[in-house]
Amino acid sequence: MASTPDFSALRAQAMVSSLDEEAVTVNTRALIDKVLARYSGEWTVLRELLQNAADASASKVIIKFETLPSSTVPVPQTSDPSTILKHTILHHSLKRLLVSNNGKAFGPNDWQRLKRIAEGNPDETKIGAFGVGFYSVFADCEEPFVRSGNEAMAFYWKGNSLFTRRLQLSEAQSSSDTNFVLDYRNNTSPIPNILPLCHFLASSITFVGLTEVELWLDEHRLLSLTRLVAPGVEVKIPKTLETKTHEGLFRVESVVRETAQLEARWLNIVAWKPKASLTVSNNESTLPTVKGATSTQSLKSFFSRFAQNTNTAAAERAAQEDKESQVAILEDLVGECKATVFLHVNTATIRAKISATFSQELERATKKPPPKSTKIAILTTSYDETSASTSSTSGAASKTTDIFAAVLPTKSGRIYIGFPTHQTTGLSAHISAQSVIPTVERESIDLNARWVRTWNMEMLRASGIVCRIAWSGEIAQLKERLSRSLANSKMTKLKQEHIEKVLPEAIHMLNQFTFRESTPSSQVGTLVEEAFWTCNHNTTIEILSSCGVMPSQDVRIAIEDLSFVEGIPVLPPELMKQANGFVKKLMDYGIITDITTGDIKKELERQALNKKQVIEFLHWLGHKARINEIDPVIVRSLLDVAVANEGNEDNSLGKVIVLGEIKHFINPSRIPGTVPVPPDTLSFKFTKNLDKVQLEALGWEDLQIVPWLRWLIEMSGGQGNIPKDQDLTISASFAGVVLPILSKQWDGLSQSSKSTIVNLLSSRTVIPTKLGMKKPSEAYFPIVKLFDDLPVITGLQSVKDKLLIALGVRKTIELGLIFEKLMAPPDYSADAALVRPAWSHVDLIKYLASVRNDIPTDDVKRLRNTAICPAEAPNGRTTDKRYRLTELFEPNDTLRALGLPLLQWPGVFRPGSEEGKFLTYLGLKTFPGVAELIPLVASAAASGDIALRDRALKYFVNFHYQHGCSVQETADTKVPYLPLEGEDPKVSVMPTQCYTNENATILGFRILRKDLHPHAARLGVEINPPIVECVERLTKAPPENHRRAIEVFSYFASRLNEINGRSLDILTQASFVPITHKSSSLKGSNRLLPPRLCFLGTGNDDKYSQIFDYVDFGSTANSFLLRCGSKHEPSTQELAQLVVREPARVFTVFESPDRYLELLRTLAASWPNLKKDKALVKDMKKVPFLLAYKEFAAQSPDRNRQNRVSNIPDASVDDDDAGIRTYELASADQIVIVDDVVNYSLFKGNFLAAPMEEDLENLYISLGSTLLGNLVEQKLQIGHPTEDQRDAAKLEKLIRERIKLFMHDVPADLIRHNAAWVERNLSIVVVKSLSLRKSLRARNVTHTESKTAIQAKDQQLGRQHFLGYTLFVTPGVRDLYDVSQALSHLLLTRPKPQHIITLTVLLETDLFKLRARGYNVERILQKKAAEKRVAEEQRKKHLEEEQQSINEQEAARNLSQLQIGNGDSSHPMMPGLFPDSPDRRPHSSQSHDSDAELPRDKRRGGFFNAITRALGGDEGRRSTQLGDGGALPPPPYSSSDPEHAMTTTTVPQPVTAPHELQQNLVNAIKSARAYNSQSVVSRPEVNNVSETQTFCDTKPAQDIGFYALTSSGIKIYLSNTMINKDKFIAENSTALDAFASVLIDCADTMALSRSSIHLFQDEGSSTIAFNKSQALFFNYRYFENLHLPNVLQGNRTDAMVYFFIVMCHELSHNLVADHSSAHSYYTESFVIQYFTKITMKIANVSQGLSNINLLD
Repeated sequence: MASTPDFSALRAQAMVSSLDEEAVTVNTRALIDKVLARYSGEWTVLRELLQNAADASASKVIIKFETLPSSTVPVPQTSDPSTILKHTILHHSLKRLLVSNNGKAFGPNDWQRLKRIAEGNPDETKIGAFGVGFYSVFADCEEPFVRSGNEAMAFYWKGNSLFTRRLQLSEAQSSSDTNFVLDYRNNTSPIPNILPLCHFLASSITFVGLTEVELWLDEHRLLSLTRLVAPGVEVKIPKTLETKTHEGLFRVESVVRETAQLEARWLNIVAWKPKASLTVSNNESTLPTVKGATSTQSLKSFFSRFAQNTNTAAAERAAQEDKESQVAILEDLVGECKATVFLHVNTATIRAKISATFSQELERATKKPPPKSTKIAILTTSYDETSASTSSTSGAASKTTDIFAAVLPTKSGRIYIGFPTHQTTGLSAHISAQSVIPTVERESIDLNARWVRTWNMEMLRASGIVCRIAWSGEIAQLKERLSRSLANSKMTKLKQEHIEKVLPEAIHMLNQFTFRESTPSSQVGTLVEEAFWTCNHNTTIEILSSCGVMPSQDVRIAIEDLSFVEGIPVLPPELMKQANGFVKKLMDYGIITDITTGDIKKELERQALNKKQVIEFLHWLGHKARINEIDPVIVRSLLDVAVANEGNEDNSLGKVIVLGEIKHFINPSRIPGTVPVPPDTLSFKFTKNLDKVQLEALGWEDLQIVPWLRWLIEMSGGQGNIPKDQDLTISASFAGVVLPILSKQWDGLSQSSKSTIVNLLSSRTVIPTKLGMKKPSEAYFPIVKLFDDLPVITGLQSVKDKLLIALGVRKTIELGLIFEKLMAPPDYSADAALVRPAWSHVDLIKYLASVRNDIPTDDVKRLRNTAICPAEAPNGRTTDKRYRLTELFEPNDTLRALGLPLLQWPGVFRPGSEEGKFLTYLGLKTFPGVAELIPLVASAAASGDIALRDRALKYFVNFHYQHGCSVQETADTKVPYLPLEGEDPKVSVMPTQCYTNENATILGFRILRKDLHPHAARLGVEINPPIVECVERLTKAPPENHRRAIEVFSYFASRLNEINGRSLDILTQASFVPITHKSSSLKGSNRLLPPRLCFLGTGNDDKYSQIFDYVDFGSTANSFLLRCGSKHEPSTQELAQLVVREPARVFTVFESPDRYLELLRTLAASWPNLKKDKALVKDMKKVPFLLAYKEFAAQSPDRNRQNRVSNIPDASVDDDDAGIRTYELASADQIVIVDDVVNYSLFKGNFLAAPMEEDLENLYISLGSTLLGNLVEQKLQIGHPTEDQRDAAKLEKLIRERIKLFMHDVPADLIRHNAAWVERNLSIVVVKSLSLRKSLRARNVTHTESKTAIQAKDQQLGRQHFLGYTLFVTPGVRDLYDVSQALSHLLLTRPKPQHIITLTVLLETDLFKLRARGYNVERILQKKAAEKRVAEEQRKKHLEEEQQSINEQEAARNLSQLQIGNGDSSHPMMPGLFPDSPDRRPHSSQSHDSDAELPRDKRRGGFFNAITRALGGDEGRRSTQLGDGGALPPPPYSSSDPEHAMTTTTVPQPVTAPHELQQNLVNAIKSARAYNSQSVVSRPEVNNVSETQTFCDTKPAQDIGFYALTSSGIKIYLSNTMINKDKFIAENSTALDAFASVLIDCADTMALSRSSIHLFQDEGSSTIAFNKSQALFFNYRYFENLHLPNVLQGNRTDAMVYFFIVMCHELSHNLVADHSSAHSYYTESFVIQYFTKITMKIANVSQGLSNINLLD
């Protein structure tokens, strides 16, 4: 692609070109034609000229068409104006159009703009914006002429260029009007259609601002339009309305509503249709269709057939009307018509608030700045004014000529930008917005250009807000009209007739503001509608409802008939039907909702329902509930708030019914709807039209017979508020209604329901009889006719007998009636003749006895409760007083002596006769019961009749069981009637107030008289008082002395089986045991203790008698205390609690440590149980109650205590020489367990020791005491291993034999390691010397002693990460006690002296002696014999092989030496060879003083020797040394002192065989091991090296201790003098890991165990590395100073080479101790042997392959 040229440079070059400058020319004619092509609408010229007139503030415009006569049709020769006008319209052509207005004359600027295209009116308040409107005149006119004021301007063409000439007019030629003279381009232009032109002019006058417009055709005035405007009224803008548009460009400041009147006068010819057909064909094909197509061409032709008849009839009617109208018009074409319309114009003042940028962009587009304030007008029609407009139309053509058809927004309004545009508003209102920017042709709104689009959209939104304000004003007027109507009607509430009066107006208003899709741009209507609905802060709009004008949020839509809640404001049905579009919008925007159950509930709460409403409500609710449209909870909530008035629809008041209390409804098949029902049952008149399913869906139940009857009974007898004629017990007629209902349902009732009915009715007067209402038991069936005055039932013919029988209606006469008649007094006639004698009670009894079986149960009850019999009088007289039989006793002498009321019976009374049996059956008493005797006894005692009391008591006692008296009945009596022993005979008590046990008097209880004791059980008297009461008296008044306590406790002891539960708890806790004080000061006085703190016995023989309280009240009394918690001796838990609570007192009371120890032994033996008590254990751990001692050695300077084994207690030592022990009490954490008697003997007196008893030690440990071994720190001083280790082998063999015998009898819980473990993990080394330094932790006490055997923890050779042990012994071990002591700590968890002695005996004693002592050693002896034989055979075989090998090597070596001429046969041993090396030979003891003794390659010189001389020895062995703290190794040592140089004879030495050298190196590596001690401490030493007199081998001092591990497991030792060790580890952890990694890489090349490598840091040490007991230690300080930076950067080569040489040096010390020539030889040999592998390792590390194992 070619490069883009620099156009800016080219343009600059063109601007300075020397060529001629040329102007741009315009083809004016073509430009005007193209501009006019955009003007597609009709009447464009008139619209522009009318707009110019309005801009010039004109009030009147006259439009006149001048015509030319036809050249072919002559003018009619008549003076008839109609004919002339008709001819003019039909045959004339247009000559000129003259438009005049009375506005302001043109000014200079106006004349200038008139001749310039595209310069619009700069006035932002004017509509013109583009400056091309006037040029629309060129559409029909070639050369227009304009006159205004005293000037005129003529336009003319020269070719395609337009020119003008101005003329200054004379005064005669001048005019106040402005005239536009437009001569038509040709003379053939027909006269336009007059009616559409009139429509245009009528719509133009609406918003243009003109008040009068006239249309003339020649000399005929065709149309005159006049606009009048009444004074405006400001519309109140609701506060909830947002007056600012969406993007904030405009704000509606005010709105003024005006009423405009448009009046039109026109000639009839305006409506004349010259070419209209006056007939309408019935053939559909002749009907006009879209764009002139016939019906056969219409796509709807097929479907139109279905509506043919309808459309044809309508078309015929319309054609006929049009025909008649045209006929009337033709009769008088110049007749005048008149029409008037009234409009509402809401004009809003809009304030613009736009940014400067927006203003500039808009001005660029419109050529004038945007206005700061503008107007928007909304034109609507009200219902009243529309009616007025219709009624004011007059004239022949008024019906067919709708001159204001375009003015009234009946279907869809238009957007007016001065004049109407093609854009509709979407609602039935015109919107005039002169500041809306149209397209060039002014037919549409510009919604394309960016800034113009925003402006226009905001203007449309402002129009929507103004529409909403106009709506508010209209609805406010409607609301005010309703208020006036209500005031005029003098009502307080709006009625339907009020709403119906304003409903048409409301429908008109809603339809007027119903938004539809706007055309051609739907966006216009959408913007206006959106602003209309969303401009309110609240989602609501005021609207007409059934309750008046209300906010829509309070109005609902009734989707169904809910007339029972007429108080809910709903949209009237007519409104919803005729204004459904607006209602749909309300629903779509969520402004109004349907009626909800909440609305219904609120309305039900507000007012009560009448009968009609209740029926409708129940029908609606039941239906909804049945179809599950409303859930039961809502159903119940609606019923709960519903209240009904039982009155009629005329609002007459009646009973108030709370539907929420209704539970039942009436089933007429069971209970008639005419009978009264309970208040929880709804009256049948409300439910008769509802089915059962609906009622049950409301949660109601069918009213059953029993509940209904029960309510009737409850309301009867004046108890309810029902009238008497509905009282079942009073009204016979009502009973005649209820009983048949019961009879009808009787067979279908359950047995329980029947029983309930009988119970309800049997005791009430519900049976109508001829004597009135009677109870069922008092009424008789009609068949009973014994007496005429019997109450026989009447009026119950339909009642079944079975119901009456069940109720108790009698078919026989009641015996009571007979009694009444028979017991009546004698009846004497007037002449004193006895008509009927009286019956005695005897006769009555005899009669009743004879008819006993026929007496009903109720009669029997009546007989028993009726006083019908007299009693015997005390003096034998008769008495008239009657008694019930239940109050009398049989007449006999025994009862007569007791003074009881006896039945008066003449003659001898025989209980076995029929009369006697019947009397007994009726209740005659044969003997007195408890209820009669006890009051008799009590009253006799109270009155002083002791004899009667005794007789009554005797009778009671004698006949107690015979008469079946209840002991409980006697005991429960509350009457005092029993005499007491030893008290006044008149004093009586109840059975519960006395007892028979005389010992109860000790506690103050009363005793029954002694002669009644045998009968106490019959009298209800207990032997003893209740134990609870006895306990209460004991606790309130405990015994004050020993004697009293014996009596009281003995009494309680007799009742031990009763002491339990609550009584036992009280006795256990109460303090009632008297204890005599032991102290001399209080001796003789007593104190009270609870029995649980007392122990039984004298305490003389008990070991705890001094710390516990012992009592002895005798065996009987003691048994009571045992029951209450006392014990014979304290339990271990009580001992523990006491000693923890009062340790000092117990220790003081015991006065002897032995006795206190005995107590502790008891606690120790019971420790498994004691530790279960967590609280006790917690106290035992912190309380100082444990006995400990501190022993101080006795000073005996004259006695030598340096025994052979000073640490073993010497039994021969006298007691006088034993140490002094001081005992004291201490807590467990202050006491030390002596687990090593040797250590104890060393440090006794420096700590509190626990008694050396196993049980006590276990107790002390459990409570937190520590072991002495944990406090003793040991530091070993181990000498060099001896060359001869045969003693070690012998001792190892001996140990392996004997520990099996030793472990055989050791308990399993004491074993730490078994014999097999010892064989695997114990090694024995013979060293030259052993010493042990012991120190007591946290105490400045140390002790150093020589030892013959010591075991130390070490790393098992050849095994990583496995800890083993080494037993070091001195040469020629003679005393095996130290060996046993060392082994016992490995074998046992807590070795005792006896264990050590036993092991010592096993090690020292011969097997045969052990066998003689009973040890099983046969297996050992047999094994030893077998091993001896095998070893002997192997020895011989090895000797033979070794001898043969030696001979062969000797021969080869001799031959080699003979060949080189060396005849010296001496073979000194190679330094560093092990004792069993093949070349070890006896050699001269002479020292070699120089390196000349060694072969040439072993001399101390060169690279390796220089490194070697820079290294020192280990601590205890040798260390590699750095001179005086320097950062680099010191210079090599000299091989000899120059000042003391000696001349020596060089004796050549043979070279050691390579295989021997390699074997020595491997042995050195294998002997390296881990260092297991926690510290390394040694003194500096200097040893002379025998090879040279001037060379000293230096061993620096070490004082370091183990502290941490690296991430790879390498131990880190730090200087003991280092202050902050944690800080050092934290700061150097990465470097330490790097150092360990370097050492591990070096060790891996030689297969050296990583556990033998150790790091140490000692700022004061000059040692690079040292070898300690075959463990290698490397100084971190040298690594940090020499190699750390390079290693951290990834360069490990120098560090690995350096420490590889150091490691070789230290490994050589495993072969040679001193820094001799032999050591240098082995160091160099290590380097040579493994140099290849270390170089490969370094190479691999450099390549990131350090993890590869280089060993085979």
